[in-house]
This record gives sequence, structure tokens and C-alpha cells, in this order.
Amino acid sequence: MKQKMMQDLKGDAILARNGKLGSLKDVYFDDERWTVCYFVVDTGGWFSGREALISPHLVRAHEGRARELQVELTREELERAPGPAEHPPASRLHEAARSADSAYPAYRSAPYLWVGTPSPLAVPPPQLERDPGDARNEAAVQAQKRAEHSHLRSAAELVGYHIHARDGDLGHVEDFVVESDTWTITGMVVDTRNWLPGKKVLVPPSAVESVDWHARRVAVRRTRAELERSPEPR
Repeated sequence: MKQKMMQDLKGDAILARNGKLGSLKDVYFDDERWTVCYFVVDTGGWFSGREALISPHLVRAHEGRARELQVELTREELERAPGPAEHPPASRLHEAARSADSAYPAYRSAPYLWVGTPSPLAVPPPQLERDPGDARNEAAVQAQKRAEHSHLRSAAELVGYHIHARDGDLGHVEDFVVESDTWTITGMVVDTRNWLPGKKVLVPPSAVESVDWHARRVAVRRTRAELERSPEPR
């Protein structure tokens, strides 16, 4: 079993069958199954800066070389790969829901003041008050529901999230340990510098209770004392 730190993979060169594709920008994973779903590849100047999503089943570490990942695709096949907009992580869905909601604030127009005598052909200004049943409101609601039911997470997004134990906060997410043969996440590295100076602990995925995008917090089913006894990452 080959284990790697997720943050160490960032920036790795992505090699296709017929040349370099770009570099690894992020990793999207499922926070229920704790498996990698997509590698986010920054194609640089090759696709005019386009980002592409690649299945982990097509990715393997380059034999004998560090900082390189081999992809079982050609450049032409990568060009047809989906982008992050087609499979956005939960954080982007929450951002989209918030934008959709704030884009249509409730306005109430001031009384229209005619200057002189209005023409019989004059058209009064449109009302700006938002109808609670407006389809745009419904779009924002649906976007929020989609975000709340998504389990696709950006590893880069979660780095820095606060860790909330059963009896209080203790640190923040620093990294993830991934098994590179199956691309399964086997642990979450927690930096406890604010509680246990200089110590980092490894929390198993089974201990994670929830991930809160709004609060930027990961709740775990452990007390501080239990986390203190957790193994340190190797």
C-alpha cells in the first residue's frame, strides 16, 4: 500500500500518453465514501488555461519518478473531459446558491414622480418589489438544496477548516493521507498547534461526523483527550 500526502500531490506534472497535459491543481473526493472522485488538472496554456476533471482510475504514479502522475489518456481525449463547472464540489454549490439568492434582493420602488402632466401614452416604471413566488427565488432554493445534499469536496478547500471535537475546538485540517493504489483517503491530518503545540494527529475518516461549509468546520466523533491519543502521521 502506497500512501501519499494529498498536499504533496499538488503541482505534480500530469503526463498523457503523448505528452504533458498540465499539473494537478486539486483533488475532489466523496466525504461519505472517502474516495477520490476527480483529479483537477490545470492544463495551463495548452487549453487556454482550461481545467479538466480526470477519473482516478486513469491516474497512476509515474514509475521511478517523483512529482509526476501518468494518465491513461491522450491530449485529445483530455480535451473532451468535463470541467469543474459540470461536477462542482459542495463549496462551489454553496457559493452559487448564495450568489443566486443575493442577486435578487427585495426592492420596493419609490412612488413615481411625474414632472408636469404625464402623457396618456406614458408607461409607468416597472415594480421592483420581488415576488416571494418568483422563479428566481425558487432557483436559489434549489441551488441550496443541491449544495446541502452534495458530498463532493475539494481537498484544497478543506485545508484550514477548524476541527470541532465533542468538547470543543482543537485545531485545523492540514492535509489528507491517500492510498495511491486505490485512491482511498485513509486519514485526515489535524494540526493541533492551538491546543497541543507542535503536535499533529491522524484522524480516521470514520471519526468525521460532518463538514460545515458556512462555518468552515469539520466535526469529529472524538473528545479532545481521545484525539490527543491519536497516532501522528508518518
